[in-house]
Parts: sequence; C-alpha cells; structure tokens
Amino acid sequence: MIEIFHLTKKYKSLVAINDVSFSIKPGTITGFVGPNGAGKSTTLRCIVGLTTPTSGTTTVFGTKYNNLKNPSRSIGVVLDASSLHPGRSGYSTLKIASTINGVPDSRIEQVLEECGLTPLEGKRKIKSYSLGMRQRLCIAQALLANPKILILDEPVNGLDPHGIRWIRSILRKFVDDGGTVLLSSHLLSEVQKIADHVVMICGGKILADKPLKELLAEGNDLEEIYIKYTEQFYRRGAYEN
Repeated sequence: MIEIFHLTKKYKSLVAINDVSFSIKPGTITGFVGPNGAGKSTTLRCIVGLTTPTSGTTTVFGTKYNNLKNPSRSIGVVLDASSLHPGRSGYSTLKIASTINGVPDSRIEQVLEECGLTPLEGKRKIKSYSLGMRQRLCIAQALLANPKILILDEPVNGLDPHGIRWIRSILRKFVDDGGTVLLSSHLLSEVQKIADHVVMICGGKILADKPLKELLAEGNDLEEIYIKYTEQFYRRGAYEN
C-alpha cells in the first residue's frame, strides 16, 4: 500500500535519510519512532510529495503520491497543525477542503463531531484554538474525504489525556473499518498501546522494522527496547568514527 525504496535525502553535507526502505501493510497501524532529527518527518514529507528525495522512490497504491488522481481521497495527511490559516474558522477551513474534493457539506458537520469540536468551536477563528483543538481540526480535515490511509506526524502533540485516548480510539476504528495508518510519535507508551507494527529510525537509518509483538519480546516495554537500539546505534557510530 505504501512502499519506500532506498530513499535518501541530502541537504548539502547533511544526510537526513540514508537508503531507507520499508513498507506499510494494509489494515495496520504502523508506529514510526526515533529521536529528534532521526529523519521521520523528512520521510513522511517525501511520501506525500512535499520533499523531493535525492534518490530512491516512494509509492502509494503503486504510484507516486503526486500522480494520484485525487490524493485527499486516498490519503489524509497531518504534518503540521501550525500550518492552519489563523484567520479562518474551523468550519471555513473544512469548507474549502470539501469544495476542492467534492465532499458534501454534511460531511463537515460529521467530522467536526467525530473529532470532538462543537458547532460553536467550528465557527471560531483558528487563532483562538489551543494546540489540541488545532490537532483535532487537522485530523477532521484529514478524514474529510474518507481516505483509505492516514499519515500523521506527532498527532497527539498538544492533546490532554482525554484527547490522547480519543485519538487512540478513532485510529483503531479507522483501521477496523478497513483503513491503514502510519504515524510518528515520541510517546512510546502510546505507540505501544495502539500500533500493530513499528519502524524505528535513527540517524537516517532504519534500526528495526518488526511487528510490535515481535519487538516487545526483546524487552519489558517499547521504551526499553528503543533505548537499547538507539544506544547501540550511537555506540557503533562513535566506534566507526
């Protein structure tokens, strides 16, 4: 469904991602984890055509994202909640998206409710929203055109405990209804609660690409395993240097 083949992205002397390959299987939630600067966001941006790789390819449903006839009907994307126009209301933001994608207005009210935003909150300007509310609106926008895949970068950022529990339930329902999710997160405890599969990246290289159950057999919890993998990577890098 999503395939990443030998993906490399360089910014002058900086190698953000280095020969990265993995695939996302249909009907799963894949947690994409790694330290700050590991290459997670760059990889996600390459998948959805916002960043051009130096080499390698990414495909969605067997083709490049930019070649999809109507990308929003295939993939719902949340990469940066701060990118929302602060002067628009939540409703008008969704209205623009619905017009572009040929989605009926009734769907706007539906996704606002699904994402925990009241009609009154939908009429408010986004500049008055908390970070958690902006995250909810971004997810509403991603769900608007009934996509088959969600790609989410740090979706629980800014959410309170109730919001984190909500995102967990809405993503599981999405997958149970036939969808597929790729999400990055620093909250390893949440990834452990929701993911079926984990891809771990560090220094632009893949350290692990395993079903969660298989990975958890290597330690007490995902945090312990993450620390072990990343420390081994850094020690190996120091030794090689």
